[in-house]
Amino acid sequence: MNYYYEKIHLIPIPSAEPRERAVLVGITSSPDIPRHLVEEYLDELAFLADTAGADVVSTIIQEKKQLDTATCIGSGKAEELAALVETESIDIVIFDDDLTPVQVRNLERILKCKVIDRTGLILQIFALRAKSAQARTQVELAQLEYLLPRLSGAWTHLSKQKGGIGTKGPGETQIETDRRLVRNRIASLKKKLRAVSLQHDTQTRGRTTVPRVALVGYTNAGKSTLMNALCPEAEAYAENRLFATLDTKTRRLELRINKLVLLSDTVGFIRKLPHTLVESFKSTLDEVLQADFLLHVIDVSHPAFEEHMQVVRETLKEIGVKHDHIIEVFNKIDALEDPAVLTGLRGKYPDAVFISAARGLNLTVLKETIANYVARDYKQRKVRTHVSNYKLIGYLYDHAEVIDKKHVDEDVLLTIRVHRNNLKQIDAMLKASALKNHAAANFQHHETHD
Repeated sequence: MNYYYEKIHLIPIPSAEPRERAVLVGITSSPDIPRHLVEEYLDELAFLADTAGADVVSTIIQEKKQLDTATCIGSGKAEELAALVETESIDIVIFDDDLTPVQVRNLERILKCKVIDRTGLILQIFALRAKSAQARTQVELAQLEYLLPRLSGAWTHLSKQKGGIGTKGPGETQIETDRRLVRNRIASLKKKLRAVSLQHDTQTRGRTTVPRVALVGYTNAGKSTLMNALCPEAEAYAENRLFATLDTKTRRLELRINKLVLLSDTVGFIRKLPHTLVESFKSTLDEVLQADFLLHVIDVSHPAFEEHMQVVRETLKEIGVKHDHIIEVFNKIDALEDPAVLTGLRGKYPDAVFISAARGLNLTVLKETIANYVARDYKQRKVRTHVSNYKLIGYLYDHAEVIDKKHVDEDVLLTIRVHRNNLKQIDAMLKASALKNHAAANFQHHETHD
């Protein structure tokens, strides 16, 4: 996948070129960042590289107490890496840690190949995966905010030829022009996303009477597979790839009689998730903020699942989730070889649900857990209205559970169990009905006296 540069747009272009050969670089600093942890990070980075279309040829771990400001890994290691790049015909070197623009420029000069960091790689994957107009806009915004501080190295071929008072080289002029174009485009994209967010709020306003549940979790935990298992008509894209889903899908999930929720699948989280992406995707993540509660899907077969859980919790906090209305759903239990692990987890997380979305194991238990959670927000009420008030009676039968029904003179007395989100609408309909009856009674009273 290549990029061309036109009016500051970074646009992915499909290419028939062979997959790039990559070297991954991680940095360990014991005891703060032990080697085994860096190895886990590089395993994930290799998965990211594969998703982006690169074959990992080799990985390098550098022990460094303090990062080198010029090359991150030090000049000696950079020269050693340059020899590997030449010997193995490497196309791209990917660092697991963020690099400064100066470090990227110095490394590319030494290595004579492309150099990107983890953030740049994730941005490229998002560019590949973005399908909807909203997702493409969000990705472009994140790319440009990532690109802005890195423009200084893009015009070295136009560097100042003669400095001095009253003069400004063409390179500096071009950089400033470029930055202005980027900032203008960023402002335009932010305005566009605000408009999309406003439109989304308008479209979803009618959903407020229905409980909303959002699926959250580490990327590739199985959220989309679970969405398809619970709501077969969802047809959410599910694949063994990181960030298979960028666009939010929302579907109805029937639980019991007149008890349903709106279930939303959302973008997955990952450690070291670029802040620019979190900011850009806030309109998508609004589904998480507006949900009554969350299903935290966890890939229990992954050796680092507890760290993944912590990453998700921290990301939720970062985007503004302040409540703890979260059901932990341990997925892929069929991939656990040792039954004792599952037994231990059940003891540690007694309120969690253990499932296999792919095989459909314990989905009934999960739906029952969701139903019980939703039931906390259901209230029992008695509603009395005239038998001719078909609109209100019909609404109650459609949106509430009618427990008891009695006729009192010309009225009907209904005992209902209803979600708190619907109470405002019911009260408004009762008030409108009472006003209508009062007006009719006054009219009849005046006619009698006339």
